[in-house]
Amino acid sequence: MAPATFRQELSEDVVSRSLKDIETGTEGGVRYLGIYWTLGRYDTVVLFEAPSEKVAMEVALRWLDRMEIETLVAMPADAASPAGPE
Repeated sequence: MAPATFRQELSEDVVSRSLKDIETGTEGGVRYLGIYWTLGRYDTVVLFEAPSEKVAMEVALRWLDRMEIETLVAMPADAASPAGPE
């Protein structure tokens, strides 16, 4: 998961380039799950799966010219243990 804030004023060109990067940036086993516009601290959140944290960081580095990015590693909650791993 990568919440991000755009460095530039949003325009059709900035959004179009960012979406094109996501559509074509699947090398290394990256799989995009969703893109969400947000209200508040971040402008957008991009959900993706990567085979490792290293690959996830490589994805985030591609966007640094346009966005301030925070990457978060997320794991699905287990219904048998909703409080988290023991």
